[in-house]
Amino acid sequence: MRIGLLNLEPKYKNLAIEKLRLYYSQQGDEVEDYFALNNYGKVYASSIFTFTKKIIVPQDAVCGGSGFDLTTILPPDIEKVEPHLNFGFTTRGCIRKCSFCVAWVKEPILQIVIRFLGQLWDGKSKLITLYDNNILAFPEHFESICKQSLELGITLDFNQGLDHRLLTPDIVKLLSMISHKEYHFAFDHPSSLKSVDRAIDLLQSEGINRCIWYVLVGFNTTFQEDLDRLNYLKERNQNAYVQRYVRDRRYIPLARWANQHHIFHGMTWEQFIELPENRYYRNVAKA
Repeated sequence: MRIGLLNLEPKYKNLAIEKLRLYYSQQGDEVEDYFALNNYGKVYASSIFTFTKKIIVPQDAVCGGSGFDLTTILPPDIEKVEPHLNFGFTTRGCIRKCSFCVAWVKEPILQIVIRFLGQLWDGKSKLITLYDNNILAFPEHFESICKQSLELGITLDFNQGLDHRLLTPDIVKLLSMISHKEYHFAFDHPSSLKSVDRAIDLLQSEGINRCIWYVLVGFNTTFQEDLDRLNYLKERNQNAYVQRYVRDRRYIPLARWANQHHIFHGMTWEQFIELPENRYYRNVAKA
């Protein structure tokens, strides 16, 4: 049978698509990325974001992912497949129940699903990307994964970020020891200021001087509160990444300023929007 696989956000690696690819290939089927002009016995489509347009998805496709719904899951025989493509999950779920996030709704049971990096690793790559939503909720497992990365000489990328509220001196010590991509944390609301401040102090005490902080905007905060959080991170010599919950045009220039780190550290927000070439941004910000 000819199988077509459609990843609606191709810039992001899609674990479900790769599990399907390997499973059907092992069954002897012809598997390829979906092309609209080809005929397929079955088409699988996966999407992460609800705002992604679904117009190219054929009517008879089997669809899954949070961009479609929060209930569709892979059959057990396919879920247990391990593609060894150097990315994936070692844990599922999250202890936080943030109202803006679907992770805890989609995966309400917090659990360890992979205990050994070798289950993700192809044996050659020097980088493994982990998609765990809250690996620090399992501190002993986290320690094991870090020690395995040291033994294998692998760099870790905690792609979904780490929970700054769960940092301890021992965890930060581990973070300082392993080879890693720039660490990501979240500063979702002004009420987290004290815990963010404590986390930065803790990280810097072990030489982790600058991290990226996701800053959720346009959800339950004002524009000024969002700007205040960004200015705080700038003062603490941290990098920021604005995540827009709503498509409010005012946040376009704010993201343009903050998400380009050389600009963020090189000038203030007021200086940025007053630049002659930023007339459009200035008008949007003041609308």
